[in-house]
Amino acid sequence: MIDLFAGCGGLSSGFENAGFTPVFVNELDKDTRATYLANRQHEIGGLAFSDNPDLHSSDAQQLTGKRLQKLVSDLSSIPEIDLSFDKGASAASGAGSTLDVIAGGPPCQGFSGIGIRRSYAVDKKELPSNRLYVRMADIIRTLRPRIFLFENVRGLLNSRWTRQEGADLIFPDVKAEFRRIKGYEVRWSLVYAKDYGVPQNRPRVLLVGIRKDVLDACDFLDPAANQEDAVACGFLPEGQPGKYPHLIDLLGDLVDPVAGHILRSGDFPRGTFGTTTYPRAASTAIQKRLRAPKSGMRARTCLTEHEYSKHKPEVVAKFWHMLQNDGEIPEHFKTKKFSQRALKPRWGASGPNITATSLPDDYVHFSQPRILTVREWARLQMFPDWYHFVGKRTTGGSRRAGNPLEGNFDREVPKYTQIGNAVPVGLAEKVGAHFKKIIDTATGADA
Repeated sequence: MIDLFAGCGGLSSGFENAGFTPVFVNELDKDTRATYLANRQHEIGGLAFSDNPDLHSSDAQQLTGKRLQKLVSDLSSIPEIDLSFDKGASAASGAGSTLDVIAGGPPCQGFSGIGIRRSYAVDKKELPSNRLYVRMADIIRTLRPRIFLFENVRGLLNSRWTRQEGADLIFPDVKAEFRRIKGYEVRWSLVYAKDYGVPQNRPRVLLVGIRKDVLDACDFLDPAANQEDAVACGFLPEGQPGKYPHLIDLLGDLVDPVAGHILRSGDFPRGTFGTTTYPRAASTAIQKRLRAPKSGMRARTCLTEHEYSKHKPEVVAKFWHMLQNDGEIPEHFKTKKFSQRALKPRWGASGPNITATSLPDDYVHFSQPRILTVREWARLQMFPDWYHFVGKRTTGGSRRAGNPLEGNFDREVPKYTQIGNAVPVGLAEKVGAHFKKIIDTATGADA
């Protein structure tokens, strides 16, 4: 697979769990890219993937012309990768390369409700990142994988290019761009991560293109079933509601009673306030799975990224009141900025009702008066505990949001933001396993 706009690697992690190998990655932010590479040491062409500069890029805008042709040449020269094309057939007939998947989620800050509120009031046509889907489509046209996947936030469905009344919607332009790629059938669905075993609601737009030769070889795919719905056509897997873990089952082994006492007393230690050892033994299947070592690695007893915030006494008092009063925020603690929510150890009848964002301040831990740690945030996205994150723990203001009104589109991407921006690993794994079934059937690999 090729992962464009890869972030810290949530989508790749899920696809790797399903049996795919990343052969090229693109990510603009240096810390986020460093996170992605730090967690991948597979070898391609006799070199560790992370050590081969030909196999990762910092800017999708640069993947054009000679640079894109060089990528084709670089991939074709690697023995493990067969990127051969059927020279005698046209794109319209469904001919293409033997590359299995190109996947990508161009930056979504311009489309998400949260991103819109926390950015600045500029028209979406003015944000360069909102046009990156065109670059992704051009790369697909050149490499012609068996399947491609475009991922983005639900806000994309209702976003308009400008704030003028009656302005054009963005999503029809996105669909049209991908449907102009010859030799593919394209469908899309709005899916909810909680229906794929993830402890979040997290709605996501998934748009899938399947090459016609692959489609013709899979009798369980039915593009005629629906002109839009990818799930109805078999392009995406059906969800299984109710299979998600509760927060106490996901995070219970990370709850440290000592930390709770220190938070209530305010007697913080000097330096870092956290723990590098697991407070409790793993007691649930999901805890055991996330604590398991990476294949080829020795089991770790060291817990990383579990640093607690040193909240001010009034913040601790606010959080404690919320935990004791069903999430109620006392009037004198309310702010205009946003409303925090106290998490509960078990979801209600409707299941997970949260989405991990770039801001850890959005949620209060279910049993302690604090926000979640980086490690707990990562578990919400189903990253394993061995996963390492590079960069600052958090940041704020214009350093995170930029200032488009002043032409500043640069953003810092600290650890919490890297995780919040990621595709949930569990969702990606279910989609990856479904794509593998399609590809194995089309190529006879499942025979």
